[in-house]
Amino acid sequence: VQLQASGGGLVQAGGSLRLSCAVSERTFSIYSMGWFRQAPGKEREFVATITWTDGGTDYSDSVKGRFTVSRDNAKNTVYLQMDSLKPDDTAVYYCAAKPTTDSAYNYWGQGTQVTVSS
Repeated sequence: VQLQASGGGLVQAGGSLRLSCAVSERTFSIYSMGWFRQAPGKEREFVATITWTDGGTDYSDSVKGRFTVSRDNAKNTVYLQMDSLKPDDTAVYYCAAKPTTDSAYNYWGQGTQVTVSS
């Protein structure tokens, strides 16, 4: 499974960006997709997740109400809509795939930089 993340960039505080993650294989081999981020000098942290089958979602408290994760099964793509961005959201954002409910996120994309200026 190969993941290709894109859509990062520079935006002012309060602005929006949409990240995309294209998945190389048909999504029936994947249970869920996740978004993570890593800011300079900090550990990677969970942002959001979505299951392919029923579209169930979950978010970290720090982005809940501002970010929305969605998927397009026909395009094998997952999106992260980020609104009301804050400077603290500045990080490299990664998408990841979890093959089963009990597995770890075994597949990772290359990351896309998001920079929010104040």
